[in-house]
Amino acid sequence: MAESAELILDGKSISLPVIEGTEHEKAFDIGKLRDQTGYVTLDSGYKNTGATKSAITFLDGEEGILRYRGYPIEQLAEKSTFIEVAYLLIYGKLPTQPELEDFSNQITKHTLVHEDVRKIFDGFPSAAHPMAILSSLICALTAFYPESVSPDLNKEEIDLNVIRLMAKLPTIAAWTYKNQMGHPLNYPRNDMDYCSNFLHMMFSFPTEKYELNPVVVSALNKLLILHADHEQNCSTSTVRLVGSANASLYGSVSAGINALWGPLHGGANQEVVEMLEAIERDGGDTSKFIAKAKDKNDSFRLMGFGHRVYKNFDPRATIIKKAADEVLTALGLENSPLLKIAKELEQAALTDEYFVQRKLYPNVDFYSGIIYKALGIPTEMFTVMFALGRLPGWIAQWKEMRENKEPIGRPRQIYTGETVRDYVSIQDRN
Repeated sequence: MAESAELILDGKSISLPVIEGTEHEKAFDIGKLRDQTGYVTLDSGYKNTGATKSAITFLDGEEGILRYRGYPIEQLAEKSTFIEVAYLLIYGKLPTQPELEDFSNQITKHTLVHEDVRKIFDGFPSAAHPMAILSSLICALTAFYPESVSPDLNKEEIDLNVIRLMAKLPTIAAWTYKNQMGHPLNYPRNDMDYCSNFLHMMFSFPTEKYELNPVVVSALNKLLILHADHEQNCSTSTVRLVGSANASLYGSVSAGINALWGPLHGGANQEVVEMLEAIERDGGDTSKFIAKAKDKNDSFRLMGFGHRVYKNFDPRATIIKKAADEVLTALGLENSPLLKIAKELEQAALTDEYFVQRKLYPNVDFYSGIIYKALGIPTEMFTVMFALGRLPGWIAQWKEMRENKEPIGRPRQIYTGETVRDYVSIQDRN
């Protein structure tokens, strides 16, 4: 007999079916609650509401578990590449060698963007935030590929849009940086892999040869893998909600970029570096700021410690900590003042009873911010890097939502405004 829950309302019993996921997560199915009772549920921020069933990512915050399509994040970060993980997320399985080569080659063929996109860059103010440019140009791809707005795309047409977006977002992201810096724009190179090509477009100059550092390439692969998907967070839910209206992949992902831009969502690694720089400007005394963090009457907060979802530890942090150490050593920055401050804060968080009891451990944002800073990426570009990593997850979620033929999203509300009242002519209003 199927499990169910009983709701007693006004003396009437309502049976709510219990849904169980493959990892034994349970939920009450309230899909018919309003029809049966006239009631809706109130859950501000959707903290306890499952908006969809998804086979993409499993996250257990209490146990510190993150898996993509069943594969532990630790194994993928160690053994895989970002493109392989992107294929896994989007198509549901690890690719064979021919499938991976074809996927990678198709992306390579589409990395160029229309030359008119270059003209659009000239219309943005020089001080425009990189995320404003990125979201605008990704949405503008719908104008360059108007067929993408059709709600009846076949598999081949969807796959082409997936390839185009995976290919062109790194080019647009790198050009956004170059344009902001006043540097000449670099075209993509077909002889480079995904991460190497992005680094080339970001940091090379036509006047000199650019040497790729394999440690940096490996670290970037890991960073992007660790950010590739994270279940139904704010930006992912935005992509699915916008996509549920049959909006194009480009328009849906553009909406996700804007959600990610919000400082409560994607700006944590930027806040980490800004905090470290503020401590350095103050003289570098970390004990002073650790004391401030402990003082409940002080507004100072340590950025990059603890996590809203992970209650014991962030499984991604252990992986990226090692990559951060390798990058800083490879770039000769292991003795930098900023890193010294970061190490002292890290040590305090791992050993000080105050932080241990409250589970304020260093999270992935703490280490990713340090790596991006070491690579010379401006803090305003950190969220763009986040978007680059999260792209395959957004695509996978949009694609799953379309394939499942999910209905258009339409949340309910509890109205708390004025009750009915008559219109008052303007001359009679107080």
